[in-house]
Amino acid sequence: MKKIILAFVFLSANLILAQKADVYDSPTYSINVPENWKATNDSDIVNVFPSSEIGAITISEYHDLDIPKEEIKKFILALYKSSDEEAKIKSSKSKKGYTEYFYEYFDEKDKLFWITKVFQKEKDLYLVSINCGQKYWNGNYMSLFQETFNSFKIKK
Repeated sequence: MKKIILAFVFLSANLILAQKADVYDSPTYSINVPENWKATNDSDIVNVFPSSEIGAITISEYHDLDIPKEEIKKFILALYKSSDEEAKIKSSKSKKGYTEYFYEYFDEKDKLFWITKVFQKEKDLYLVSINCGQKYWNGNYMSLFQETFNSFKIKK
C-alpha cells in the first residue's frame, strides 16, 4: 500500500510541476513556448526565451536559398567561426523530406552553449538554435530549452 501511495505522489507531483506551454504558430512551423517565456518576431527571426533572458531559442527561415547539401556543414561551422571538423555535425533524413543537421558547440570566449538544428529541403532552410550561458546550462533550464527546441515542427 505504501508503494502505491508513493507512486501516486510522484505521478501527481510530475503533473503539478509540468510546464504549461503556449504554441508559437507561424504559417510554416510551430514551436511550444513554456509558461512565463516570451516569443518575439524581429524581421522574421523568432526568439523564444525565459523572462530571465539567460539564453534563447532562435528560429530563422529562408526560402530560395541555394546552398548545395555539400556546403551546409561548412555553412554551420562558419556561423560559429568554429574550427571543428565537419564530421562533428550529424545529419539525417526527416519524414517530410528535409535533411536535418545537428551541431553542438561551446563558445569558450563568451561561455555560451550553442545547439543548432538546420533543416534543408531544396531551397528551403530552417535554422533553429539554442544559446544559453554556461552557468545556467543545467537542471531545469537545460531541460526546458531542450524540450522547447525539440518541439519545433515544420508544417509543410
